[in-house]
Amino acid sequence: MATDTADAIAAPVEAAAAPDLIALFVWLSPAYPVGAFAYSHGLEWAVEAGDIRDMVGLQRWVDDLLRHGGPFTDAVLLAHAWRAARAGDSAGFVEVAELACAFAPSRERQMETLNQGDAFLTATRAAWPAPGLDLLSTAWRGRLAYPVAVGGAAAAHGLPLAATLTGFLTAVAANLVSAAVRLVPLGQTDGNRALAGCASTIRAIAAEAPHVDLDALGGAALRSDIASMRHETQYTRLFRS
Repeated sequence: MATDTADAIAAPVEAAAAPDLIALFVWLSPAYPVGAFAYSHGLEWAVEAGDIRDMVGLQRWVDDLLRHGGPFTDAVLLAHAWRAARAGDSAGFVEVAELACAFAPSRERQMETLNQGDAFLTATRAAWPAPGLDLLSTAWRGRLAYPVAVGGAAAAHGLPLAATLTGFLTAVAANLVSAAVRLVPLGQTDGNRALAGCASTIRAIAAEAPHVDLDALGGAALRSDIASMRHETQYTRLFRS
């Protein structure tokens, strides 16, 4: 009798097995060939200007971006792209793709998202093909912004939106921290502390982003936007943005 009860309790647990997220882990790892290491999202100018001098300043900068800047808008765009691709909604996917291309506040920021989007889609089609990826090329003939490409691919592979958003935001934050470790410079331990300090914000934004309408999309990280513009004429540069 005790064995029967244990089996009855275990059955629902087995039925609700965790989704296979290996593709997501690979796509958002530093090893995936999107060239993320070459971009600092304007952070290089922020270090030059003295806005970021230490671990505390870095954590505040990244946290603000996650809440109010490019990473937040990217998360919203990713969520809408995922839903459109999942539903086979070509018109909806085109709307998100167009907005993502137009929403970049500077030349370098647009280059950053489009170059990574192109590279992501090329690598994913070659190594992780799926029938649903056809929507990305048939519905939209132009270049795809990075979050739109990731959202569309995740939907094509049946990856859950919540995990995709959390992974994407973590990868974006990690890339910013990695840039700061080289630029400030910071030690690896302080870099890890800064990233760990952003974990609660990553969780909050991943939960919030799917509920934001495209009509309500906007940002308020103006210092970061200015940094991306000033970076275009910065005298010495390690990064492309």
